[in-house]
Amino acid sequence: MSERVYIGLGSNLAEPRQQLEAALKALQLVPGTTLAGVSPLYASDPLGPPDQPRYVNAVAALDTDLAPLALLDALQVIELEQGRVRKDERWGPRTLDLDILLFGERLIDEPRLRVPHYHMHARAFVLYPLADLAPALTLPDGRTLADLLAACPFSGLERLS
Repeated sequence: MSERVYIGLGSNLAEPRQQLEAALKALQLVPGTTLAGVSPLYASDPLGPPDQPRYVNAVAALDTDLAPLALLDALQVIELEQGRVRKDERWGPRTLDLDILLFGERLIDEPRLRVPHYHMHARAFVLYPLADLAPALTLPDGRTLADLLAACPFSGLERLS
């Protein structure tokens, strides 16, 4: 049975808009998975080291038959194919970042995967694109997207055309 999954996409290296477009095409090729929607693109200030370019972010909705870790593996293959290099430095520049934000109604706490994504509640570059896709969303832990948005200002974001 298919589950609705929301994926956060981000890039700030090597033509970020094209990175996200290529990632969306790759997501459409993941077996057992259908791309159900994509938010508009947003530019956002970087977290972490300040001497890096702004990010381009979006959220994609997928319907998938895959198990959570199988989907995570598929996302990491896409990242690697697009030049992602995993470093010890958190929040540094990257060609592509694909994060599972929500996986159906599941609460997942495994060494490789936490869902809902552990920082999504405080990240405008996740919440606002997610609201473009699912404004009435309630997270599996009972929090509403509307409440999260009310506590997370739009500052540092720019909706791109």
